[in-house]
Amino acid sequence: MTRNAIVFGGSGLVGKALIKLLSENRNYTKVIAYFRHKPENLPVKIQSKPITDDVTINPQVDDVFICLGTTMRKAGSKDAFRKVDFEMVVELAEKAQRARAQRLVVISSIGANPKSRNFYLRTKGQLEEKVKQLNYELCAIIRPSLLLGHRNEFRLGERLSIWLYRIFRFTFVGPLRRYRGIDATDVAKAMISLALSAKGCITVESETLKQIAEVYHA
Repeated sequence: MTRNAIVFGGSGLVGKALIKLLSENRNYTKVIAYFRHKPENLPVKIQSKPITDDVTINPQVDDVFICLGTTMRKAGSKDAFRKVDFEMVVELAEKAQRARAQRLVVISSIGANPKSRNFYLRTKGQLEEKVKQLNYELCAIIRPSLLLGHRNEFRLGERLSIWLYRIFRFTFVGPLRRYRGIDATDVAKAMISLALSAKGCITVESETLKQIAEVYHA
């Protein structure tokens, strides 16, 4: 049986890769992608809609992928950051549940912890706790490490992190292996694979995402 999917955050690094893969995947007949700014040349299978405060979710959706996220610098304040990375994500997940969506796949962050002293990691950890309480057939929390790929927007901190990572990549062995950078396309492949085959409430770390992506089938 084929499925319908929704993607929130389709203009981000993982979101763009996810939309491309979903458009090519035979398991999905219809994909609705929500954007802040509609991109050009979307695949035929992809329908675009704007992200607004009163998003209405189609009750025929099966799988929901949430790739929303911002940076503290872009948000401008902790409150504005939390509104996007916590409040908006939770609200969309709850709306999708009420619309009878069966599977939820949400991007969090490596190191997420609701008790962390780091505001970013604490927010992500609190998000994870909240979505785990929702009654989905699958609630998959994705924890990628440093995302690799080309962004349209310039993020100085991220660029520096990628540059340093590529120089010292050989040191990421043993316990540090989980912190290796991961290509955004591999994250997207793993997200789709989990939606198609997994059940229950699971948290998937970056190293496992890479392993899942290696056996991805469209």
